Amino acid sequence: MSKRDEYAAGVPCWVETLQPDARAATAFYGSLLGWEFSEPGPMPGGLPGEYFVARIDGCAVAGIGTLPDPGGPPTPVWNTYVCVDRADAAVGRARDAGGSLLVGPLDASPAGRFAVLADPAGAAFSVWEAGDRLGAEIVNEPGSWLMSSLHTPDPVGAAAFYGALFGWRAEPIAPGAAVTLFRLADYVGGEPGQAIPRDVVGVMAPTAGDERTGGEIPPHWNVNLRVEDVDRVAAHTAERGGGILMAPTDAPGFRNAVLRDPQGAAFSVSELVASA
Repeated sequence: MSKRDEYAAGVPCWVETLQPDARAATAFYGSLLGWEFSEPGPMPGGLPGEYFVARIDGCAVAGIGTLPDPGGPPTPVWNTYVCVDRADAAVGRARDAGGSLLVGPLDASPAGRFAVLADPAGAAFSVWEAGDRLGAEIVNEPGSWLMSSLHTPDPVGAAAFYGALFGWRAEPIAPGAAVTLFRLADYVGGEPGQAIPRDVVGVMAPTAGDERTGGEIPPHWNVNLRVEDVDRVAAHTAERGGGILMAPTDAPGFRNAVLRDPQGAAFSVSELVASA
């Protein structure tokens, strides 16, 4: 089991979804992934609403919280947090590199301190200065977070921004490939023998027109969760009032789907497929 008890600066460390009805979201994800939940606590940073920590075998894997009232139609989302030494200093570096501050920095004592940022193309993400909560305690296992991926219209600009902010180095997954790996020097994550280098902290792909709508996919960070049976999870999502944005599809080593939960937050699921 991939247990984690520390995260280095520059390593993604936590994911959460913010929803208009956080309790309904716990019911959905609990049935979908087998998550159990802590008793609700206050939203980080003194924001209104409730916050639940999802657990597997007693270990924290993700958060579900109340979406702040935007003054208009709510937009449920999944968020990715990256570990930093100091949240305030990270905000300064992000601004210097062309990013913008959306929320914070705010204290979430005793768990930590955070800020919500956007990169120059508009993809939102968060930085986390750990206190009592270091991050996800189980990753890369069924029912837990596998990896987050950036989808952007400007891969070159994103590589420069995240390199300046976190020290990430962008490298094509294969010669001539559009998909790019974000690598962090001296970081050793993942598991021995995995297909991608163990210093990979994220993935980047260019956005393209959405053939279903004729529009562009907005810049965003996508959260990918590992599951044991992608087809079952996709069917369960649809049965519970969610949607299937990309039907289960095979890729080298994985079977993947892109789903939408009943309140509208998009996420991906992946099933590890044994090599022939």
